Amino acid sequence: MRTVEVSRLVRAGPAVVDRLLTPAAIVEYEGSFAVREVEERPDGWLVHAGSRGLELSIRFEPLDDGFYYEFEGDEAPIETMETTLQRRPENEGTRVSAVSDVEMGVRPSTVTDRIAAWKRKGELERALEALAADAE
Repeated sequence: MRTVEVSRLVRAGPAVVDRLLTPAAIVEYEGSFAVREVEERPDGWLVHAGSRGLELSIRFEPLDDGFYYEFEGDEAPIETMETTLQRRPENEGTRVSAVSDVEMGVRPSTVTDRIAAWKRKGELERALEALAADAE
């Protein structure tokens, strides 16, 4: 398993960032999957998404300062993907940070997990860039 971390200062207040950061928006911001449906649950949301014949579900839980989310079910392209996305006020903006653990579940894991982490880091960087573009 590999851990990746990204962070970005968004030049908008936490209230603006909170309005933009929804489970569906996060999936869309990452850019790998299109949202098909969002199912509200008592403990959070289940986002059904897909791309090029691949359909998957991502379970979101709210945090006081963001979200925790992970792939749910067996249809995901990798064995483990867990992400904590958090925001906090900083100067005259909002610091948004994401930490994600990924594991392909395919041997040799030293190679495949590194590839998964590289791809995941790109998705998270793309998500924070898109969030900043919408917020600023």
